[in-house]
Amino acid sequence: MNLFDIFITCISWGSGCKSRPVLVVQKNGNTISVYPITTQYENKSKTIQAQYFRIHDWDQAGLDKQSYIDTGILLDLPLTAISNKQPIGKLTTADKQRLLVFLS
Repeated sequence: MNLFDIFITCISWGSGCKSRPVLVVQKNGNTISVYPITTQYENKSKTIQAQYFRIHDWDQAGLDKQSYIDTGILLDLPLTAISNKQPIGKLTTADKQRLLVFLS
């Protein structure tokens, strides 16, 4: 597992969980920090949209359609949430650079 890899993992928003793509942004011991990735953008408020980073090279990142990184939610997950899985892709160099600028 490397930074900027994209995995599918189970994300819980209360009861149960849903399989969602996530972007790995930090690894600290047995914990990883990830941003969730979503395709839902148009119907979100302007405030929420401002927190969404558009992935330009979504197809090269292993995603099925135009997707956005929700930088408003940083999740800490146990490493076991993805340790036995292969990444579906990773951000391209251009998207990594744009994301770092977006976050600063």
